[in-house]
Amino acid sequence: MQRIDASKLDLKDSSIVNIRRVTKVVKGGKNSRFSVTVVVGDGNGHVGLGLGKSQEIPEAVRKATEDAKKALIHVPMVGTTIPHRSLGVFGAGRVLLMPAAPGTGVIAGGSARTVLEYAGVKDVRAKSIGSSNPGNVAYATMEGLKNLKTIEEVAKLRGLSKEEILG
Repeated sequence: MQRIDASKLDLKDSSIVNIRRVTKVVKGGKNSRFSVTVVVGDGNGHVGLGLGKSQEIPEAVRKATEDAKKALIHVPMVGTTIPHRSLGVFGAGRVLLMPAAPGTGVIAGGSARTVLEYAGVKDVRAKSIGSSNPGNVAYATMEGLKNLKTIEEVAKLRGLSKEEILG
């Protein structure tokens, strides 16, 4: 998969999915740091998710935003929804993405909703199965979006025409 150049896209401001305060116990006491998960997208079929860690939250957010811009993916869409059902798995988090009729809106919870809105998907249903960890749910949603294929891509893979696949 080729990398998408973030400078050519009109990306919205990043949205923080998860902020965690992590503590490491060492000989001299406790070391506190922050781990931040951030979503960036243009609302038009491109979305990225990144993780940043630092001793201060603003620095962690900056690092996460840079990471998210490096990890941009293209989301294939049919009108305002996704082409087919998809199950995204990341760790113990599983997210089932299902196409929806126009006017349905984004029916998803928590971090899955944020990722789908930044991707620009207007009509979709999503069900989080398993882990409720916001980071894992967000990454599972991204995996589900990566697995989507258009009819043209499937036809090319199978060596058939678009009409033969649709029946």
